Amino acid sequence: MECTVSWTGDAGTRSSMGFIAETGSGHVLAMDGAPDAAKPQNGGQNLAPRPMETVLAGTGGCTAYDVVLILKRGRHQVDRCSVKLTSERAETDPKVFTKIHMHFSVAGKGIPPAAVERAIALSHDTYCSASIMLGKTAEITTSFDLIES
Repeated sequence: MECTVSWTGDAGTRSSMGFIAETGSGHVLAMDGAPDAAKPQNGGQNLAPRPMETVLAGTGGCTAYDVVLILKRGRHQVDRCSVKLTSERAETDPKVFTKIHMHFSVAGKGIPPAAVERAIALSHDTYCSASIMLGKTAEITTSFDLIES
């Protein structure tokens, strides 16, 4: 797996902390920093997600992918799945994630709650490399809602 991240700013003429990531699979992802009123030259323009937001989003995508796949392999009818991630970060550098809560909403027909609980556990204990890596610095907790559709 590979990725090239390039700064989109112009060193002499404008304040920008924007970046474009080009993935090995041929996709493009924009990232930007938050504006910094005190030091505009160090801030972004708020044109795209922050890099750490993309880490959180990628982790959500990784674990939701696992949960859907595990449920489908168990022959459960999954109609929808989403995961809302909330996090806390350290106050000093490096500002790693210290707490992450993942709340899953799974909709389907006749899915037993135990199957959803098992799928989430398997993702976090075995399959989701992103959450397993983040679990080295962050306390990760989960919860879920199961919606009959």
